[in-house]
Amino acid sequence: MAGKSIARSLRRNSTDVERMLWQQFRNRQMGGLKFRRQEPVGPFVVDFFCLERNLIVEVDGGQHATAQDRDAARTAWLEARGYRVIRFWNNEVIGNIEAVLETIVRAARETKTPSP
Repeated sequence: MAGKSIARSLRRNSTDVERMLWQQFRNRQMGGLKFRRQEPVGPFVVDFFCLERNLIVEVDGGQHATAQDRDAARTAWLEARGYRVIRFWNNEVIGNIEAVLETIVRAARETKTPSP
């Protein structure tokens, strides 16, 4: 249950960049795909998660520059369990959200749907 309460807190305290992306994701605006924000996946809470495509979108701020080893281990854990993880720096989202959204839609199309 700890993951759910952490996720709830993170949703309430979203960054400006996360809110920017969420405005694009909500209500199936991205090619009809349903995204969840601040979703518990295993021992982690991921920024955005598209269950129907096993796609995780992470948005990294400056604090991630010093946590690259930890982020790599987290990504490896998620990918080993069949998730596709794509990461963007905050400045990528702010500076060129259209390209970020195109990359996400392309990744969703390329990612296999999970097995039942």
